[in-house]
Amino acid sequence: MGTLPKLHFLLLISKVLFFSMARLKPVVAQQLYADSRWIVDGDGRRVKLACVNWPAHLQPLLAEGLSKLPADTIARKIREMGFNCVRLTWALELPMNETLASLTVTQSFQNLGLFESLAGIKSNNPSLINLPLMEAYKSVMTSLRNNQVMVILDNHITTPGWCCSGEDGNGFFGDKYFDPQVWMQGLHKMATMATGFSNVIGMSLRNELRGPRQNVDDWYKYMQQGAESVHAANPDVLVILSGLHYDKVLSFLQNRPVSLSFTKKLVFEMHWYGFTDGEAWQSGNPNDVCKAVSNEVMSQSVFLLEQGYPLFVSEFGADERGTNVNDNRYMDCFMAMAAEFDWDFALWTLQGSYYLRQGVVGKEEFYGLFNYDWSGIRNSSYLRRISVLQLPFQGPGGLQTVAHKVIFHPLTGLCILRRRRPARLVLGPCIYSEPWSYTPQNALWVMGLPLYLRAIGLGRPARLGTSPTEPGTKWEMISASEMHLSSKAEDGSTVCLDVNTHNTVMVEACKCLSSESSCDPASQWFRLVDRTRL
Repeated sequence: MGTLPKLHFLLLISKVLFFSMARLKPVVAQQLYADSRWIVDGDGRRVKLACVNWPAHLQPLLAEGLSKLPADTIARKIREMGFNCVRLTWALELPMNETLASLTVTQSFQNLGLFESLAGIKSNNPSLINLPLMEAYKSVMTSLRNNQVMVILDNHITTPGWCCSGEDGNGFFGDKYFDPQVWMQGLHKMATMATGFSNVIGMSLRNELRGPRQNVDDWYKYMQQGAESVHAANPDVLVILSGLHYDKVLSFLQNRPVSLSFTKKLVFEMHWYGFTDGEAWQSGNPNDVCKAVSNEVMSQSVFLLEQGYPLFVSEFGADERGTNVNDNRYMDCFMAMAAEFDWDFALWTLQGSYYLRQGVVGKEEFYGLFNYDWSGIRNSSYLRRISVLQLPFQGPGGLQTVAHKVIFHPLTGLCILRRRRPARLVLGPCIYSEPWSYTPQNALWVMGLPLYLRAIGLGRPARLGTSPTEPGTKWEMISASEMHLSSKAEDGSTVCLDVNTHNTVMVEACKCLSSESSCDPASQWFRLVDRTRL
C-alpha cells in the first residue's frame, strides 16, 4: 500500500474506532489536572469541559426547572445533548446563612409565594420538598453524578438573586455583601462538602467581579487566599479564577502571575457575550467588528493559552429565537474563535424559564436550551451548531491523527466535506472532514491525495482539481475578519467561497467587504482550524 492511500486508510480506521468508543458508557473523571493549556485526566489525556450552566443561585436557592421535570431526567437530558459537565451556581448565603440554608424547599417557595412552582416540585421531585435547601442542592449534585455529568461549583453571588449589577453590593471584595473573610469560609465549606462527590471536578471562586472598588492588588490578595482555602479543603478539584470587569479582563496576568502553593490545578475563566460590546455587532460591519473584538479578547484573556494555562469560557450564549441581529453576528465570530482555540466552555444556559427572576414569576429565558415549559429543546438547530465544540480538535491523548486543518463554517458549525457520488463539496459534520493542508503557495490540498480546492467560475460549485498550478487553486484569507476565502477563478473573476441552501459549497462574488453595516457576510465566513484529534 502506498504512502498516500495509507494516510486515508488510517484516518478511516480512526473514525470507526471513534464511533465505537463513543457508544461506550461515559465515565466521570474523578480528578483532573491542568497540564500546560489543557485539562487532563490522571493518564495525561485531555478531557474537554463541554459544560452548560444550571443556575441555583436565585432567591428560591434551588436549581431551576425542578417544578417541570425530575432532576434525574434533566441530568440525563444534559448528557443526551452532548454536555459532559454542569456549571452549578450557588449563592454564598447557602453555606453561610444557617437560618436560610435550613429552610426546607417547601418553606422557601411558600415564603416567596411560589405556590404553583411548589406544586410542580411535589409532582416531579417529591423527595425534595421536605429537604433543607443545602440537602436539596446536594441532591441535584447526586442526580448529576448518577448520570455521569461532571460538576463545577460556581460561587455566583452572595445574596440570592439575579446577577449582576455594578451597584448591587456583591461585586468586589469589601462591598456591602462581599466580606472576603466570610467568602473564604464559604468556599472552604463548599469545597469540603464536595469531597463527597466524585463528579465535582472544579470550583469557580467568584462570578463576574465588578464595580467601583475593583483593583488589581486586592484581586491578587483575595483570589490567591481563596484559591489556597479551596485547595486546603479539597486538593482534588481544579481551582478556577475569574477576572475583572464582569469576567472580561485578565490582562494584568501578562506580567504578574499568581503565586500559589500548589501546581497543576489552576484554571482561568472568562465571559463573552454579544452585549459585552453594546450594539457594535449590529451597527458596524461584521468583518471589522469581529476583528476588533477578537483582538480585544485575545489581549484580555485568550493570551493565557499561549502562556500555558487552561482557559474556561464559563459563560457565552445568544438569543435562540434568531431575531437578535447583534447576537447572531457575535455568535458567528465566537464560533470561529471557539473552534480555532478549542477552549473549554460552559454555555449560558440550560433553563427555559425561572421560578422567580427580578420579581417576575415564571420569567422566560431566551438564551435557554429548554423551551419555556421544559418540554423540549428551544432551538434544535442552535444545539446542533454548538455541538461541534463539544469534542476536542486538539490536545494530548485520545485518538491522535496527522496534524492537519479542517475548513470550518462558523454560521453552521459544519466543515467542508468531499462527496464522491455525485462529486461535490458540501458542508457536514467536522468529524468526517478530510485532512486539509494550507500550502505555502496558498493552495488548499487534501492531504494524501492529489486534490486541490478549485474555483471554476462565478455562481458554480467549488470543485477539486488535480494540480496546484491550475487556475482557481490559490486561496487567500481576505477582509478584516480574515474569514473570506478568495480566489481568482478560471473565468478571471474574483470570487469567494459561499454556501447555498442545500449546503453545497459554491463560488460567488465576495460580499460585505466594505464598511457597510447592513450586509451580513456569515455565509462566506470560513476558518482554517487545526486538528490533531479525532
